[in-house]
Amino acid sequence: MYGKVWSACLQGIEGRTIEVEVDISSGLPQMNLVGLPDPAIRESVERVRSAIKNGGYAFPMDRITVNLAPADLRKEGSSFDLAIAVAILMTTGQVSPECLQMTLFLGELALDGSLRPVPGVLSMVHAAKQIGMKRICVPHANAAEAALIRGIEVCGLSALSDFKRWTKETDNEFLFHAINNNQFFEASTNLASPTPFVEDYTDVNGQHQVKRALTIAAAGMHNILLIGPPGTGKSMLIKRMPSILPPMSDAEALEVTKIYSAAGKLPDRTMLMRTRSFRAPHHTISSAGLVGGGTLPKPGEVSLAHRGILFLDELPEFTRNALEVLRQPLEDRTVTIARARAVYTFPAQFILAAAMNPCPCGFYGAETESNACICSPAKTVQYRSKISGPLLDRIDLHVEVPKPDYDQLKERKDALSSQEMLNSVLIAHRRQQQRYAGTPLHHNNELSGSFLRQICRLTAEGDQLLRTSFEALGLSARAHDRILRLALTIADLEQSDAILPAHLAEAIQYRSLDKQQHADGSFP
Repeated sequence: MYGKVWSACLQGIEGRTIEVEVDISSGLPQMNLVGLPDPAIRESVERVRSAIKNGGYAFPMDRITVNLAPADLRKEGSSFDLAIAVAILMTTGQVSPECLQMTLFLGELALDGSLRPVPGVLSMVHAAKQIGMKRICVPHANAAEAALIRGIEVCGLSALSDFKRWTKETDNEFLFHAINNNQFFEASTNLASPTPFVEDYTDVNGQHQVKRALTIAAAGMHNILLIGPPGTGKSMLIKRMPSILPPMSDAEALEVTKIYSAAGKLPDRTMLMRTRSFRAPHHTISSAGLVGGGTLPKPGEVSLAHRGILFLDELPEFTRNALEVLRQPLEDRTVTIARARAVYTFPAQFILAAAMNPCPCGFYGAETESNACICSPAKTVQYRSKISGPLLDRIDLHVEVPKPDYDQLKERKDALSSQEMLNSVLIAHRRQQQRYAGTPLHHNNELSGSFLRQICRLTAEGDQLLRTSFEALGLSARAHDRILRLALTIADLEQSDAILPAHLAEAIQYRSLDKQQHADGSFP
């Protein structure tokens, strides 16, 4: 006797549909699993056996062979339990196959036959929809998450015994009608106001130049580095950056939700993630924890920060290896991890927001009688050299955060609020949406190649200014392109249709660390 049903697994963060084939023949009672299953799947033999018996069915005392096709793809996880059990019940005639056509099964079985939720359902349902599946059966705890994908019926089951009363006439009672099923639309231009943040930039007095730089970074999704002595508000400024980011479109929200679903970190299974991620790993994190990895690779912090912010506080304290692995994701906006059996690609389009002190003690360049720098020139050079030139070259804005004076700490009437900054960001964001309509681009930071030259055309005066700066600062070709993107974002904030010399001049001033260091570690 032969039977077949459909299931799915995760490959990276994307779903992959799998055929679960069952053959039952006479012979010694045993159950064999083939098709490169991992230990969690091999252990499903006993879970399925007990679940079928305790669910009120008869487990066949014959030779059972279960094949997970394609056989050359490594499978992992416990999401195949339900599919294997249903395939056995269908093959032995205990479940009607007519009711289960074009249906995909996902779920982990308990020994009593009840169903437990599994991670990555959103990606797997999306894959099922793409191959034309009409219905998916999942544990009731995963039903709301699965219903976020429109165009496919979702059946929420609580136990394997639910199939006993499932017929063509009664199958509607199992369909899950999610309240939040309208969370996902095909449109990708949702610009509703984001969730209000408790932390606001009105809490930060003064620092107008830094706030201006953060507004530019948020408007064009540019990377930013804040440099200053301890206690000047670097971390405080960056932690409020989510309050000025443009809201995610529906397509972006689906991307981010799929990543968190695959990683098992989805905070709410009933709706798409609408708030941009803010990830702030500790400086002791490993390179694998930062970009992802493992025997069967999982997404790291850079992927969990997709479409959001990756905040690295005390940047030089991170290990050299951890920082250097960021170079490829910052340039390609993806992470590629190769293993012997497969190559995994994770999205990693994020804003790198970093903060650092100018020297180990933190007071270089801001000495007072009470706080004098005690670092030798050699120590200062060694401290700054932890950040390589190629990595620094990929950061668009280098901003010095000065120590505020006492009067600035008391003055609140001129404090720029997050809402005022967000209004400016949304103006620039809408201009970029109109400019890149019909292209795969979303923000100015993604411009490259001939499209960059076409969009960022300069006047003769602007070209001369950029030429002079390029030669004086010893800029790289990458820094040259980043200045053009930055100037374009500044022009968008000013609602200008052309990049003016003033926009270029402001963009160039944010490249202060491109200057060559003196022997004592200072910058001219």
